[in-house]
Amino acid sequence: MSDINKLGVIETIKDGFFIGVKNIGPILVNVILFIATCWIPYLNVGTVIGLSTGVITKASRGEPIPMTEIFDPKYRKFMGEFFLTAGLMSVGISVGMVLFVIPGFVIALAWSLALLLVVDKGKNPTEAISLSNNLTYGNKWRMFAVIFLPMLVFCIIIAILVNIPVVGWLFVVILYLFMIFVMIGIEASIYKKLASGV
Repeated sequence: MSDINKLGVIETIKDGFFIGVKNIGPILVNVILFIATCWIPYLNVGTVIGLSTGVITKASRGEPIPMTEIFDPKYRKFMGEFFLTAGLMSVGISVGMVLFVIPGFVIALAWSLALLLVVDKGKNPTEAISLSNNLTYGNKWRMFAVIFLPMLVFCIIIAILVNIPVVGWLFVVILYLFMIFVMIGIEASIYKKLASGV
């Protein structure tokens, strides 16, 4: 794999932060709409797929994210492939976890782009998992760092905030919400960098 496909840890975190902050409004509205409608059968299938893949892939390309993106009926078209891919991933990751945990984390990182590839690129489940494995090859430690470092910073700040009486918990809730935006942005940045040539 050439250096052009290698993730830069700090660069990806910065890019993810920018993507997340830029899309705070649409992401927040889509998350609220998802929470409000997740109990509605069949509709919730599309909203799960839309929130977990559609919002991320649009953000990765810098496209505007509609406030009702999760309700786009196109996501229900991928229902079978999406859940088959998720099932295959769950089995593989679970087997890896049984083998002293670390292989499970490695497999989870290796296959982390599979669901996005199914919905965004129309790949079939096994093709998406295999392609995700190839795209992430040589980047798993970088991906781990890109995810772990912001989470560590958030956890340290939260540990400080919970010790502030009354107001601290309000800031913790706000920080958790902000963390969602940033982590979606980071996932979008990783996908943008590694799957751009697919």
